[in-house]
Amino acid sequence: QVQLVESGGGLVQAGGSLRLSCAASGIIFSINTMGWYRQAPGKQRELVARITSGGNTEYADSVKGRFTISRDNAKKTVSLQMNSLKPEDTAVYYCNADYILTFWGQGTQVTVSS
Repeated sequence: QVQLVESGGGLVQAGGSLRLSCAASGIIFSINTMGWYRQAPGKQRELVARITSGGNTEYADSVKGRFTISRDNAKKTVSLQMNSLKPEDTAVYYCNADYILTFWGQGTQVTVSS
């Protein structure tokens, strides 16, 4: 049974920081591309950042220079360090694992107040 469990969301003031973590089980973690997506109310889910099995990273333009994605294959975790948060970063953040099949976590709420 595949499980992706996110943690670390919450309420923060604009300019603050949060660190999201996702713990994976039931998959061969090291071969998966791991990603973070977000969905704000009334909007489509969008890619925030992802990291390949080889460590290559990709970021949405809106978060470049502020967010950093990292992975720990030994611990089967992927993290998203979010700095200089803005109100427009408010959304539910989802962990994603992709290798032939795609799996999603249940999401964690991030709210940035102005």
